[in-house]
Amino acid sequence: MTTTDSAPEAVELPLLEPSGGVPPVLNRPDEIAAAAEAIAAGHGPVAIDAERASGYRYGQSAYLVQIKRAGSGSFLIDPIGLPDLNHIHEAIGSAEWILHAASQDLPCLLELGMSPTTLFDTELAGRIAGKARVGLGPLVEEVLGLRLEKGHGAADWSTRPLPDPWLRYAVLDVEVLIELRDALAQDLEDQGKTRWAHEEFHSIVTAPPPPQRVDPWRRVSGLHRVRQPQGLAIVRQMWQARDQIAQERDIAPGRILQDVGIVEVALAVPTTDEQLFKLPGFRGRGAQRNARKWLSAIATATALPSDQWPKNSVPSDGPPPARTWADKDKEAALRLSAARHAVSVLSNKHSIAVENLLTPDYLRRLCWTPPWSDDQAPDRGPADAFLSQLGARPWQRELVLEPVLEAIAVASQTGVAPVTESPAEPPELT
Repeated sequence: MTTTDSAPEAVELPLLEPSGGVPPVLNRPDEIAAAAEAIAAGHGPVAIDAERASGYRYGQSAYLVQIKRAGSGSFLIDPIGLPDLNHIHEAIGSAEWILHAASQDLPCLLELGMSPTTLFDTELAGRIAGKARVGLGPLVEEVLGLRLEKGHGAADWSTRPLPDPWLRYAVLDVEVLIELRDALAQDLEDQGKTRWAHEEFHSIVTAPPPPQRVDPWRRVSGLHRVRQPQGLAIVRQMWQARDQIAQERDIAPGRILQDVGIVEVALAVPTTDEQLFKLPGFRGRGAQRNARKWLSAIATATALPSDQWPKNSVPSDGPPPARTWADKDKEAALRLSAARHAVSVLSNKHSIAVENLLTPDYLRRLCWTPPWSDDQAPDRGPADAFLSQLGARPWQRELVLEPVLEAIAVASQTGVAPVTESPAEPPELT
């Protein structure tokens, strides 16, 4: 850390204990009702966090909810066994929610009957403000000069009772969220980015539920090694068998059988226990206990007629991979290169990662199927409507569209796209 004559070196203070101590864990309806009354009596925005048991349990349900509000204090809520947290939702009312990386927690909170009307996402605010590292710990260190003690985020939060160190960690995650929100809001205001952030927060609150994933089994790690359609049929059947077992036992699928085991089965096509147990991923007791189901899944897949085998790829309504554009459509490749350069320049100028300036898929679609004819210059009106329909926010279109269209026009006239020498580095992913 560097210092100057006029500014002393910043000192990061460890944040080890919540200001009001660790509150009791609430899990009875009367306790929730009392907490709701206290929250309703508070003032200002509400800091919220949730802990899941990713990697241990099936699904993404919340196993602990943390809340803090000025004038109310902090609360730890165990939602397991409760019908919902509607009392808490009503107590918060229209007050602003403060979350870090909101898209991770909002789905599990919605399962509990909680959803915000307004939102401030400190992780997203950090990105827009140009912070280099936007994880909660690094962001708190940079903005507030405090050091959060991390270490239990990946724990099995379905454990009961929850250990005291975990509860302390959980309370600290909301301890300074309000202070962090205020500091980031001031930073955004100073940079003239307040409206940008609010539009992003609003888009999260109003986003429709994500569409159901097509062929979720295609996310199996290492699937690229399976090149034959019959092998893909085995992967699909194995994935479905594993998912059924995981759901019935409420265990994360990867703890039933790792992806490597599914891929190895598709390549080797074993027919006996002995052959199966020699494969990577099947040497543990957990995978072996379901040997009969694995062999049944393999037999079912191999018995399918070829017309029921999966295709090697899923049809897409989007453009092809950008690396193939030069061979498929040189003009489109030229447009994309010019557009990417323009966005990269803006990224450096405003200290925002390119993916936050405009979703890369939107830019690719604009360049692959531009909403203007080949004999016309790029037209802002149709291009603005095109990006708006895809989901680009007003601030993004206002900032990005004109430089992108100008770059595309110049590249189309000259046949040469500018070279991006030093693309902006995106902020740290959480």
